[in-house]
Amino acid sequence: MAEQDTHKSGAQPERVQKALARMGFGSRREIERRIGEGEIRINGQLAKIGDHVVAGDKVNIGNRRTVITSDVKRIRVLLYNKPEGEICTQKDEEGRKTVFDSIGKLGNEQGRWISVGRLDINSSGLLLFTNYGELANHLMHPSSEIEREYAVRVNGEVTKEIIARLLKGVELEDGFHKFDNIVDAGGQGANHWYHVILKQGKNREVRRLWQSQDMRVSRLTRVRYGNIVLPRELKVGKKLELSLDQIKELFEFVKLEWPESRDEMARQRSGKAKKLSIKNQKFGGQSQHHPQSKNSKTSGPGRGRTSNVASGRTGSARSQESKAQDSKDQDNKAKGKNAKIWPASKR
Repeated sequence: MAEQDTHKSGAQPERVQKALARMGFGSRREIERRIGEGEIRINGQLAKIGDHVVAGDKVNIGNRRTVITSDVKRIRVLLYNKPEGEICTQKDEEGRKTVFDSIGKLGNEQGRWISVGRLDINSSGLLLFTNYGELANHLMHPSSEIEREYAVRVNGEVTKEIIARLLKGVELEDGFHKFDNIVDAGGQGANHWYHVILKQGKNREVRRLWQSQDMRVSRLTRVRYGNIVLPRELKVGKKLELSLDQIKELFEFVKLEWPESRDEMARQRSGKAKKLSIKNQKFGGQSQHHPQSKNSKTSGPGRGRTSNVASGRTGSARSQESKAQDSKDQDNKAKGKNAKIWPASKR
């Protein structure tokens, strides 16, 4: 595309490899390789190293098509405790419920949720989502060697010889696989629990490794991904969002440089929110042109609070309805303060 057209339109140009990496189509190096191999086109034209794109440009990556979106305003990371029965795909042709149905969509200028790895339909536990493609790629790429830990309930007698073979490695139909660690977690009778750790995320790898030893996996739950541990407080089917500081720790863990421009954007958002809060305290959040009556209800997460200030009531006199709404909001918008993150040095 022509750079002069970009500046005339007012859109911010961005190198194509950076834009596609941000959107989750691979690492910058991988995208540069595909550009060199002639696999990427911008608005119908073969892409070259150094080409720029803007929001709205149409890009072909092999057989895939996408439209360039603006850079996200805020980097977000979501933890989800996946239940059995949900599938890890955007849309299912058979109409089954997906994890994306459960976590919901992002608003305007926030991009889209990108799943960090998958769990099969019969597995449960920790799933990570982010709207920042480069982070997702660093977390999933084999070269990062990110540990995944699973709690596995195995049916059958597991001998020391079986444990030794699983740690040494087993040849499966798609190559050589092994567990990096196996810990006995107890159990009674034929069903026994183990915690296993591996650094890959290939299709049904945990189940297939146990099956290679004639063992049947009856339960499988992911309990850790890298430095993020599934919080005990996060119930099945619920989600939890990481704080800014926790996201920065995650960037440090995967050795991805934090974009300093994000700090300035966060400060600007914080400043706007502070000014709005002061204005609401002074004027009750009411428009000077369209004042609300004392009996009217405000909308949004803080419903009930603004009208209380305007009518002179204290927090102790809030209605039962507004208290219930506040409780619901706190449950739906968990801040991630209970999420366990290991120090970045642990790997």
